[in-house]
Amino acid sequence: MTDTWQFQIRITVVPELADALRSQGQDERREWLEAVLRERHASLMCQFDAFAKYVEEAQRVGQEQYPLYQWTKDTIENAEKKAKYLKSFTVYVDGEPVYDSETADWLYARLSALADKAGIESVSRFDTNPANNPQPPASQSAD
Repeated sequence: MTDTWQFQIRITVVPELADALRSQGQDERREWLEAVLRERHASLMCQFDAFAKYVEEAQRVGQEQYPLYQWTKDTIENAEKKAKYLKSFTVYVDGEPVYDSETADWLYARLSALADKAGIESVSRFDTNPANNPQPPASQSAD
C-alpha cells in the first residue's frame, strides 16, 4: 500500500530570500534555487500566499464549501504565524502539489545540498498517508 502514497517537499528560507521568491526580485540565491527546480519542472508556492488565496476564494464563493476557512483566516491574521508562513514554500512539480517518491527524493537531496549556500533553513518531505499528517483542527480556530 505504501506504493500509493505521493509526496511533497517544503522548504523554509531566510526572510530576504522569501521576499525575492515572492516578488521575483533579483537574488543570486533565488537563481540557484530556481535552476534546481527547473530540472524537474518544479516551482514554489509560498504557503502564506496559498492560504490567502484559499480565504479569498472562500469569501467569494461561499465559506460553507471551505471547511478550513476560519482556521486558515485566523492563521494568516496572526502576526507570528504570518511571519512563519511567509518563509515557507511548497514545491510543485508540473503544477501539482504532490508527486512520486523518486521525484520527491531527488528534490529533497538537491535542495538539502543547496541549503547552506542558498539561504534554505530547512527542507521537509511529507507523504499523503493520513496517519503521518495532522488532521484538520476540530475547533476550526488557529492554534
